[in-house]
Amino acid sequence: MYLLGISAYYHDSSACILKDDKIIAAVQEERFTRRKNDNSFPINSINYCLKEANIHKREIDNVIFYDKPFLKFERIIETYLAFAPRGIQSFIYSMPIWLKEKLFQKNLIIKELRKLDKNVDWKKKLLFSEHHLSHAASAFYPSPFEEAAILTMDGVGEWATSSLSFGKNNKITILKEMYFPHSLGLLYSAFTYYIGFKVNSGEYKLMGLAPYGQPKYYDIIKENLIDIKDDGSFFLNMDYFNYCVGLTMTNRKFDRLFGGPARKNESEITQKEMDIASSIQLVTEEIILKTVKHLKQISNTKNLCLSGGVALNCVANGRILKSKIFENIWIQPASGDAGGSLGAAYATYFIKYNKLRKVNRYDTMQSSLLGPQYSEKEIEDSLQKNNMKFKKYKENEVYKFVSQKLVEQKTIGWMQGRMEFGPRALGCRSILADPRAADMQKKLNLKIKFRESFRPFAPSVIEEKLSDWFNTAQISPYMLFVSKVQSSKRIKIINEKFTKIDQINNKRSSIPAVTHVDYTARIQTVSEKSNTKFYKLLEEFFKITGCPILINTSFNVRGEPIVCSPDDAINCFMSTDLDILVMQNYILIKSEQDKKNKLKKIKYKLD
Repeated sequence: MYLLGISAYYHDSSACILKDDKIIAAVQEERFTRRKNDNSFPINSINYCLKEANIHKREIDNVIFYDKPFLKFERIIETYLAFAPRGIQSFIYSMPIWLKEKLFQKNLIIKELRKLDKNVDWKKKLLFSEHHLSHAASAFYPSPFEEAAILTMDGVGEWATSSLSFGKNNKITILKEMYFPHSLGLLYSAFTYYIGFKVNSGEYKLMGLAPYGQPKYYDIIKENLIDIKDDGSFFLNMDYFNYCVGLTMTNRKFDRLFGGPARKNESEITQKEMDIASSIQLVTEEIILKTVKHLKQISNTKNLCLSGGVALNCVANGRILKSKIFENIWIQPASGDAGGSLGAAYATYFIKYNKLRKVNRYDTMQSSLLGPQYSEKEIEDSLQKNNMKFKKYKENEVYKFVSQKLVEQKTIGWMQGRMEFGPRALGCRSILADPRAADMQKKLNLKIKFRESFRPFAPSVIEEKLSDWFNTAQISPYMLFVSKVQSSKRIKIINEKFTKIDQINNKRSSIPAVTHVDYTARIQTVSEKSNTKFYKLLEEFFKITGCPILINTSFNVRGEPIVCSPDDAINCFMSTDLDILVMQNYILIKSEQDKKNKLKKIKYKLD
């Protein structure tokens, strides 16, 4: 049985194909179109999935869309009616789009599928999952658990904003739900907007900014914006928010509460923004911990699965882990809407067709390396087409060469094997550097990633060495937990400056480039099984330096998707201050390239 899952038309469109219960391929549309968070119909992703599965279109048993558009339209209409006459401007703006496209999405999807093959009866094959069921399925079915509690939190699906579920064998039972407009995801996005970051992509910036502040606005938020219950449910005071019927997330009353209008993107970030970020992060963690505790009580299981956009808040995930409410935690690496395509396909296989579920003790995500890979011929053709100077090495020579260059403080573009599915680079489309260099964070942010200097970088660590360097034993192959750096590796800061933002360049540990101002780090553990080539590089670096860790950040620049193809990698390499590019066993050195080499110029976008 071949099942094609798709998500589209909101943000981060994707496609996934299952052969029975095995994931053959999964990829986001943005990686092909080069438009970050592309929401268009994932035609390129579908074509890639079919190619990877090596099947004809007519062999697809079902195409499953990840939510139910008509229920979403019902929610929007009822919301406008509830808040009328407020929101008339937004209503006039959005209704033509809904009436022309989104209300009749079934017909639109069938029309797009017919472009693949007009002779296939797509109408008969097309199914629809519910948004939060897709998220829950993406979290539970690939997990290593026979049974588990499932927590899904995001902005909003059709009506649900949070879902508490229980999965056992091949079934998922929804225990409780919260409904729009009371949404933790939208609350966090409202503060993302107010602090001047872009909604649906800047939330991780808000999380990264929080440690630089103090939660001075915590009481203001709890006294005015939100009423939190003991079970983690809550009610938002909608007098302060505009997202139900407006074109912005917050309103003037919100501005007055926090002492001024929303920060303009690209303007200076002040201590106020840091303190607000710290405050909403603390409120978010409080809600999540109360919810998790309640979910434990009503599910009576030792395992927890997480999905939905809020599950990408790795600081909150670290708090869940530290609380020990659940013994075991597994988080879907593509927790946002991209993962909905995977969940929709899984839900169809196990729930609709009632198929037997076999549990893998590691999980069935295949390290989330589910995207395209390129042959040596394809790489070499790209290099020659772009007039690049390169040298091909033997595989064991690559590890030695790159490790030595890392020791020399060179920055490396690293492209190997299949591309990652989800927002994190996990060692196949990565920029790598030496974490021991005190100025490396600033160098990477300003000269390569072209982004704000406060943004932290993640450490990738040899799995067996994890506890030597970090205060945790929890493996984190998908970079979804934070932990403190071990006290033995820390350096005490004696002369603290007034604001934490001034402390960015202070050396706080023996791996300063990946140590945040609160001594935490967002960890990726690497095993030989999960990513052999990346593991061998880490091993070689460890042999030379005694440090089993590398900086690992996504191979892209601000506003661009992670690179997919050799052409993408070359373009990013030549448009930044990266020193070396490694694609499979091909190595390019920047200083050897012709500066007149004409490549497509990357247009840096606000994100």
